[in-house]
Amino acid sequence: MARIRIPSTIVIIFVTVQTGFLLFMYARYSSFMPQSEEKPSQVHILILSSWRSGSSFVGQLFSQHPSVFYLMEPAWHVWVKMYQSSAKVLHMAVRDLVRSVFLCDMSVFDAYMPWKRNLSDLFQWAASRALCSAPACDSFRRTDITSELACKTLCGRYPFSKVEEACKTYSHVVIKEVRFFDLKVLYPLLTDPSLNLKIIHLVRDPRAVVKSREQSVKALARDNGIVLSTNGTKVEDSKYKVMQEVCRSHVQIYETATLKPPHFLKDRYLMVRFEDLVRDPLSEISEMYKFADLSLTPRLKSWVYNITHGQGQGRKKEAFKITSRDAVSVSQAWRNVLSFQKVKKIQEVCKGAINILGYQLVDSEKEQRDLTLDLVLPRRQNQFSWSSFNPKH
Repeated sequence: MARIRIPSTIVIIFVTVQTGFLLFMYARYSSFMPQSEEKPSQVHILILSSWRSGSSFVGQLFSQHPSVFYLMEPAWHVWVKMYQSSAKVLHMAVRDLVRSVFLCDMSVFDAYMPWKRNLSDLFQWAASRALCSAPACDSFRRTDITSELACKTLCGRYPFSKVEEACKTYSHVVIKEVRFFDLKVLYPLLTDPSLNLKIIHLVRDPRAVVKSREQSVKALARDNGIVLSTNGTKVEDSKYKVMQEVCRSHVQIYETATLKPPHFLKDRYLMVRFEDLVRDPLSEISEMYKFADLSLTPRLKSWVYNITHGQGQGRKKEAFKITSRDAVSVSQAWRNVLSFQKVKKIQEVCKGAINILGYQLVDSEKEQRDLTLDLVLPRRQNQFSWSSFNPKH
């Protein structure tokens, strides 16, 4: 039987053409397939903190940015509706609400708010510059620095549907929450391909936190009960049981994020100390913005300077408001206000957090009152990276 000899050059040409054709068809087919590896168009930032830690101030640093849609503690609605549960039980409901808000799906509030509602039915809505400017409200421009009082006066009666409409027009969605006590609860959000989530973990010297909490005892009583699982009973934290849980949660979050963390946390976790922020605001804010893929505008620089270089420490009735204050003085006020007996007790229940977060214990009233003694220790670069996550640390 005669054999047909085909020159090797023809075979090579044929294989090359065939390979090219297959690559062409694969590329064409792939263009119609969803690109699961692509990041979502929006950046999602969760400011993770605890009550009276300066988180409202940090929230405003993001809220006033013209590229940011910001909500302050939307999970408040969950805790108010389900106040007889414990914080641990409510973790799942809070996480689901936060995920929906990040995706601009505000129907999640149907279970927690009245059916017919306006912007003003949303907790602390006026703290959001995005809800006081177009398209949520026509009274301000996106580049304006807004105030809560002006927002409440001009924008409160706008329909709630404007929240979702506004959210979809921003490149960044930022949420501030104080109702997460375990970083692992957030793993499903960090691995969710529909989210591009980064976490800013804000901490503050527990002794300063207690001083601030004492200005807001009644306002915190219900939340205290949920933290301590009292089945709906309000609690005043005179024995610092809530502070013990808060400190424990900060240690858990920090250690989970920095000691053999999962790979998906790489470059997505940033620790910020409130004391560092008030000492060098522009530098720290620039680092946070870099982490969040934002730029600091000249108008924001001016606003930050004014808000951190005011007079005095703020009045008691301003405990939950952002007003111009001497921020450094505020951060050290506990040293003159708290008794040494209280400080010793706080140090007992929060010793681990004080050490790990980089604060100095005091052994006497003399040390406590001596303001030349710096109790905020230098950042320990060998322990963790402050500007971005590094899995080797």
